Amino acid sequence: MTQVHDPYENAKALSGLTLGKATGYQAEYDASLLQGVPRKLNRDAIALTDALPFHGTDIWTGYELSWLNAKGKPVVAIAEFYLSFDSKNLIESKSFKLYLNTFNQTRFDSIEHVQTTLAKDLSDCAEGEVIVKVIEPKQFTSQRIVELPGTCIDDLDIEVDDYSFNPEYLENSTDEKAMVAETLNSNLLKSNCLITSQPDWGSVMIRYQGPKIDREKLLRYLISFRQHNEFHEQCIERIFVDLKRFCQCAKLTVYARYTRRGGLDINPYRSDFENPPESHRLARQ
Repeated sequence: MTQVHDPYENAKALSGLTLGKATGYQAEYDASLLQGVPRKLNRDAIALTDALPFHGTDIWTGYELSWLNAKGKPVVAIAEFYLSFDSKNLIESKSFKLYLNTFNQTRFDSIEHVQTTLAKDLSDCAEGEVIVKVIEPKQFTSQRIVELPGTCIDDLDIEVDDYSFNPEYLENSTDEKAMVAETLNSNLLKSNCLITSQPDWGSVMIRYQGPKIDREKLLRYLISFRQHNEFHEQCIERIFVDLKRFCQCAKLTVYARYTRRGGLDINPYRSDFENPPESHRLARQ
């Protein structure tokens, strides 16, 4: 099988990131810590043009948000962040965490002040719209644990001895005589951080209409990400493009929920026919 060339080798946009470097922690507000990564980096590598074949959102959950109220009393909350798919940049996760830490010893007059500050800073970094929802402790009971919809393909009894990413697992994977509309999911998605190679654990849902996809070949393809180094958002866009290319899906949604690191989880959603569902975490998150 053809080995995939590393599109990020010598990428200047990655050289200045704090990710993978020793950093101190600031406890007072500093928006300058945020760092963006151009989405163009991986989109060029998978031949995406300005006319993107999908819409979607990067849904982040921040579980460790805290600040001081006007009287200096600590406040805690959960935050949901919705980054538009067409923003110029994705937000690098370590810089996001460092930035959120700077709220810890900073006074804000109200939750609305926190929310508007977050939305402005993140939108400026992403160079695109970011919507922020701050969830107070009295609303925590509404935070549900769910399972991804669809049929799980993880119980297929396959033998695996190659963990190198290769989209050619999807070659000849469809039955054009069987047109279906189905939803499949897997908890076996794992990739590695592009910079540090730390493992990123995720679950993925694939909803499509078109020729029926061979589930064993699809599972082998998903498992092949196991040693692949790429950011969460980039992996999901790669899966979307590969499924369109090899499986001729007439309609397609790819939605992944990754386990949290540093109090943040990242949940990219890409679709060409439907809107994201309400955000609820999985058991591993």
